[in-house]
Amino acid sequence: MGYEDLRRSSRDEEERVNRRIGVIGAGLMGLTHVRLLTGAVSGAGVVAVSDAVPEAAERAAAEAGGVTVYDDPLELIDDERVEAVVVASPAGTHEAFALACIEAGKPVLCEKPLADSFAAARRVLDAETAAGRRLVQVGFMRRFDPGYADMKTKLDAGLIGRPVLVHCAHRNPTVPPGFGSEMIVTDTVVHEMDTVRWLLGQEIVRATVLTPRPTSHAADGVQDPQLVIFQTDDGVLADVEAFVNAQYAYDIRCEVVGELGTISLPPATPVLVRRERREAAELPDRFQERFGAAYVN
Repeated sequence: MGYEDLRRSSRDEEERVNRRIGVIGAGLMGLTHVRLLTGAVSGAGVVAVSDAVPEAAERAAAEAGGVTVYDDPLELIDDERVEAVVVASPAGTHEAFALACIEAGKPVLCEKPLADSFAAARRVLDAETAAGRRLVQVGFMRRFDPGYADMKTKLDAGLIGRPVLVHCAHRNPTVPPGFGSEMIVTDTVVHEMDTVRWLLGQEIVRATVLTPRPTSHAADGVQDPQLVIFQTDDGVLADVEAFVNAQYAYDIRCEVVGELGTISLPPATPVLVRRERREAAELPDRFQERFGAAYVN
C-alpha cells in the first residue's frame, strides 16, 4: 500500500468513525452538548444546529465550527448528513422531534423529560416499539457517573444486603426565571426517579409530595423546597429533598441503606484545604462541573 492509499484509508476511517450529529435546542443544555460533542467525545462531531432563537443557534454553530443552522428542526432531522440527533429544546417539543427521529430511523438522545405528559411519552414509546429498533435514549446521565456506577456495582454484589431505604438530595444554587413548582418534579426529581429504579432494579409504585414552608429565595407562588417519597414494588422507601434555590452550591447526595450496611455517593470534591485554622472542600456550583465525566461517558 502506497502513501496515497494510506492517506485515503485514513480519510475513510475518519469519515466512518466521526458520527455526524445534529443538535436541536441551543440553550444551556444544548450548548453543553455541542461543546461536549465537539471537544470531549471521541469519534463525534456536530454538523447542524437548530433553535427557536436564531442568535442562540448561531452562537452554538460558531462553537461547533461554523456548522449548518436550520430554522426548522424537522429539516435538521431530514438532513442526510445528520446520522443522530440530540434534542435539548423545551419539554413541550420533545414528542414531535422524537417521533420525527424514529420515523427517519435516526437515534435520538432526548433530554429529560421524554415528553410533557404521560400520553405524549406513551406515543413515543409506542412509535419506537412499532419501529422495532431501540432509537430513543433519555438524558439520564447519572447512570454513567463514576460514583453512581460504583454504587450500582456494590449493590448488585450484595455488599449491604437487601436495601430498605434510600435518601437523596438534589440542590441547585439557583434556577432560571419561570422554573415553577411542577418543573421541580419534571426537571429535577425526574433524575432521582430514574436513579432509584436503576440502582435498586425496582419499579416505583407510589409517590407522595410534601411541601414545607417555601424558601424566601423562591419566586412568588413557587413551592421550593419539596420532599418527595417514593415506594417501590419491593417495599423500599426513597425520600428525595428537591431544593432548587439552595444558594450555596450544586449538591447531589444519595445513600442506600441495607440490612447489613450503607452505600453512599463519595464527596463531589475529594480534596480538603486547611488554611487559616479552617478546613474546607470546594463544592461545584453547576451541573456541568458535578457531572462532567458522566456526560462524556
